[in-house]
Amino acid sequence: MTEVSSTGSRPAAHPGSDVVDRVVSCDLTFAVEQPADIALHIAAAHGRVVHAERLDATTGGKALPTPAELATPHRGRIHLLHAPSGVLSVSYRAELAAPAAPGHPTVATPRDLPGLEQLTYLRASRYCPSDQAVGFAVAEFGDQPPGRPRIDAITQWIHHRVGYVAGSSNVHSSATDALLTGQGVCRDFAHLGIMLCRALQIPARFTAVYAPGLTPMDFHAVFEAWFDGAWWTYDATRRAPRESMIRIATGRDAADTAFLNVLGGIIALRSIEVTATVTGALPLDDNLVPHRLH
Repeated sequence: MTEVSSTGSRPAAHPGSDVVDRVVSCDLTFAVEQPADIALHIAAAHGRVVHAERLDATTGGKALPTPAELATPHRGRIHLLHAPSGVLSVSYRAELAAPAAPGHPTVATPRDLPGLEQLTYLRASRYCPSDQAVGFAVAEFGDQPPGRPRIDAITQWIHHRVGYVAGSSNVHSSATDALLTGQGVCRDFAHLGIMLCRALQIPARFTAVYAPGLTPMDFHAVFEAWFDGAWWTYDATRRAPRESMIRIATGRDAADTAFLNVLGGIIALRSIEVTATVTGALPLDDNLVPHRLH
C-alpha cells in the first residue's frame, strides 16, 4: 500500500493512562473514476482512552487534507473526504485502552429509555421488517418470560438454526432472507436478532465493531437489546468474544453503520484489510452471560 502521511484525529493519551490493550486498523484502496465525496465510518467510537490514532489518505502518493469529522449517535464518528480521480488509499490505526467496566444498572423498563430512542429502536427498519415477523416471534418465543429470557432464547435459536455461510447474502439481503434461507453472515445474524426482538416489543439496535479473535478478520456486526435499564450485547455467530470488541457505529440496521457512503462522484472499492488485536490472551466468552459493549 502507498505510504501515507500522518493526519492524527485525536491526541495521544497523557502519560500514566491505562496501558494499551486493543490495536485496530483498516486499510482501504479505491479506484476513483470521477472526483468523489465520501463518508468513512471506520474510526473507533469515543469511550476508550486513546494512546495513538491516525487517519491518513493519499491519491497517487500525495497526502490529502485532513478529513472533517462529524459526530454520530452513540459516540460514533464519520470522516468526510474529497478524493480526486486516481487510486485512493485510506489507512486508519488506533491504539486503545479499555475503560473501567460498568457496574450492573438499576433494573428498569423499556419506558425508561428516552422517548425518541425507544421509538427508533422499536420500529421496523429497512433490513429489519419486524412488523412482518410478529406472528412468528410470538409463536416461537412468546412463551418465554419478558426481557432477558426472550432475548436469550432468540439468540440461542439463531445460533442453532441459522448457518454462517460466507457469501450467502449481499447488501440487499434483509433479516427475512436469513430467516427463510437459514443462512447468512454476521450482519444477517444481527438483523435477525433485531427483527425478532422488535417484533416482541424489545428495543434492539445494530452495532458495527472491530472484533479481535474474529476469523477470517473483517468488520463484524452484533446487536444490542434493551433490558434491565441498559443496552446488552448479543452475537449469535459466537465467532469472537464480546469483551474484546470495539464499537465503531450504532444504528437501526446496517444502513446506518456502513463503513463507506459515496456522496457524489464515481468510486469502486478495490481492497479492504481489517485487523484487530488484544494484548495477551483473548478473553473467554460465556455466551449465556449478559455483556455490555462500551
